[in-house]
Amino acid sequence: MAVGSGSAPATGRPTRLPRSARRKQLLEAAQEVFVAQGYHAAAMDDIAERAGVSKPVLYQHFPGKLELYLALLDTHCDAIVAKVQAAMAATNDNKERVRGATEAYFDFVDHESEAFRLVFESDLRNEPAVRERVERVESGCIAAITDTIISDTGVSRDRAELLASGLVGAAETAAQFWLAAGRQVPKAEAEALVAALNWRGIGSFPLQGEPT
Repeated sequence: MAVGSGSAPATGRPTRLPRSARRKQLLEAAQEVFVAQGYHAAAMDDIAERAGVSKPVLYQHFPGKLELYLALLDTHCDAIVAKVQAAMAATNDNKERVRGATEAYFDFVDHESEAFRLVFESDLRNEPAVRERVERVESGCIAAITDTIISDTGVSRDRAELLASGLVGAAETAAQFWLAAGRQVPKAEAEALVAALNWRGIGSFPLQGEPT
């Protein structure tokens, strides 16, 4: 009888996961523990237990709790920046771009994994390496929108960055407020409201070649 994919081989030894699969498993377990307990209260013992591995196995992949936390932050910070970049690239309709960027933030805070807590509600924000990654989210999203504003309106980079920071700040703050308030407004409607607010501001800037 064939051995199942998750079963131990005939020798009785447990199946060894490929390094990439094991790393993913450990990150998923760590995320659950960090979200539930916060960084300071979480222990490597808890993470190893959640992942179903020994502490030595955990330490083979991550030398310490901070490195594990930073690896999670990298994953989620890159993901939200990529979503905003994708919203800018998906269409030439600037109204839809604003809506797409807004939806990226609402999707992030609304995801069942609650990964947004690792980025926006970290109890480790004073740690330089954590702060750098959180700031990278903001700067990456601002950069994606800045380039679009410059391309379409011809305003200077300094002015475009200021406008982009306003759009990013509004989307991020509104999404977090919506979640903290208990999702009292349906998600699609909340996204549309915030996108409309942002569009009525940025949409007043004429495209290059249009009369002011």
